[in-house]
Amino acid sequence: MLKFVFMNMLMTAGVGNWVHYKMSVFALSFIFGVCMIPMSSLSGVGYSMGLDLVSYLLVFLSIWIVALIVGGSQKIYEMKNFFSLFLFMMNFLLLSLLLTFCSLDLLLFYIFFEMSLIPTFILILGWGYQPERIQAGFYMMFYTLFASLPLLVSLLSLYSYSGSLEMTLAKSSCFHEASFSSLIWYFCSVFAFIVKLPVYMVHLWLPKAHVEAPVAGSMILAGVLLKLGGYGLLRILPVFSHVSGVFTWFWVSLGLVGGVVVSLMCLRQTDMKSLIAYSSVAHMGMVLCGLMLFNCWGFGGAVVVMIGHGLCSSGLFCLANMCYERIGSRSLLVNKGLLNFMPSMALWWFLLSAGNMAAPPSLNLLGEISLIVSLISWSKISMISLALLSFFSAAYSLYLFSLSQHGKYFSSLFSCCSGKVREYLVLLLHWLPLNVLILKGSLLVN
Repeated sequence: MLKFVFMNMLMTAGVGNWVHYKMSVFALSFIFGVCMIPMSSLSGVGYSMGLDLVSYLLVFLSIWIVALIVGGSQKIYEMKNFFSLFLFMMNFLLLSLLLTFCSLDLLLFYIFFEMSLIPTFILILGWGYQPERIQAGFYMMFYTLFASLPLLVSLLSLYSYSGSLEMTLAKSSCFHEASFSSLIWYFCSVFAFIVKLPVYMVHLWLPKAHVEAPVAGSMILAGVLLKLGGYGLLRILPVFSHVSGVFTWFWVSLGLVGGVVVSLMCLRQTDMKSLIAYSSVAHMGMVLCGLMLFNCWGFGGAVVVMIGHGLCSSGLFCLANMCYERIGSRSLLVNKGLLNFMPSMALWWFLLSAGNMAAPPSLNLLGEISLIVSLISWSKISMISLALLSFFSAAYSLYLFSLSQHGKYFSSLFSCCSGKVREYLVLLLHWLPLNVLILKGSLLVN
């Protein structure tokens, strides 16, 4: 794994050439995918920096999304809008994600986890669309930093208590009973990842950051950065397994009820990016439920939904940006009749909207089936919230598709404006792994 980090550093020297950098990232993703397939199980450790199956999938997703971001942000290059600095920020962000997902030490994981905030903040402030981007950037920074400070104190306390912050050594033997101090310790450790996921009630930074961010910021936020929360929970929860079982009902209730409420909020959004951002909160609510149940179906389903959501949501943000570049607005009240305006894009809207509602054969379907099985086996009452969540997931996806594609366009001055080959390629590379990886679903779930 160290050689891939070194290759990432070498790519920094080539940030002056847009095409060479894009091809380098795609080549890195191909080499990584072929050469680094882990042979270890979910709990095993492989290679020099701790790369198990979950880390492998998320590192692969990070490299893949960064390559697609560079392909979808061509306008920054065409307008000569500090594109060398933009590529440097993307490279810095990719390096921080590689180190985060490959860290075996909890303190190193925390440092790289926080390091990814810096390039994201610069992306929002430097290439955002509206003057409110400063407020959105500070929302994201202070939400995450405020939640992460107790985690740092908790990790230092854990080191003094157990003598190690190694993920494979800091086990639940520290906590044999749910005492008051262990409960505070538990909530301090989990809260940082709950905000990053994000879960309903601490999600307000996400729609703001998405709406004001450029397409690169939205794609990396939805594609990878939200997965840091789920990955962090996956690593920290085994330390608190005895304590976490007491609060399973709380997290599952928050995830399911919050997902239903956020799905209803999606149905009244008029901004495309805002709707897609709120749908991410609903999906991450189910991921939280799967992680907190502590069973194989829940863990496997959560990882699959994280991968599927990263590809699908990133593609939807890319599509929304393509409409924004042509029309100058993301409002669903303005973007009507796109089927007449951009007929060739209607197919991609349909395919990615279908993936967002977990239609077959997408990865989202496989992950949600696993999560539904694990939740119903835990409690039959959860079927009510799951039914509502599945129904409204289809409702807001159809709402987004039908409202944007059908209806009469506001002006007849525009002729048909099909997409470019580069845009088709970026969308295809989002959709193809989302629907082909289900053929190896047993590897992902297990």
